Amino acid sequence: MTESEFWQLVSRDVLTQSNSALSEQLKQRLSALSDEQLAAFDKHFSQQMRRSYLWSVWGAAYVLTGIDSEYEFAEFRSYLISLGKEWFEKIIANPDSLAQLPEFPLVDDYAYPFLEEYDLIAGQLYEERTGKELPFVPSGQATPAGKKFDNRPKMLKKAYPELAHRFPF
Repeated sequence: MTESEFWQLVSRDVLTQSNSALSEQLKQRLSALSDEQLAAFDKHFSQQMRRSYLWSVWGAAYVLTGIDSEYEFAEFRSYLISLGKEWFEKIIANPDSLAQLPEFPLVDDYAYPFLEEYDLIAGQLYEERTGKELPFVPSGQATPAGKKFDNRPKMLKKAYPELAHRFPF
């Protein structure tokens, strides 16, 4: 599986596509793949999760939603992957550029950039077919890469000016 094929499979059709519709879409797309292709897809997904396991990205997520757990951060990174290669690369390079995203999925009128269990779909399909688990590919180190963000409001506004302006805290 090429990187281009991976991005075609994982990317959402529209920014506000519901999480359930997006997960169902990915499941349908992955169902057509062979077991080997599922394993390759999972490896690509894990690599992108690892690439986005950065304190700078977590800081942007913190400004946007206040997340403070590894689990939420994994769901956030899955959301970033679902945006497609162009947005993903832009946000990895400059997490504050997340503020330029025109729309976010909403829950109770608040931005909800999380995808629950999106990273598990390939593994679930593989296990249903073969009765075996996919080979484990770590999606991050023990801690995110880079310097931990400072969660004091003054420092967050300095580090993430666009996000802090769009999503005041």
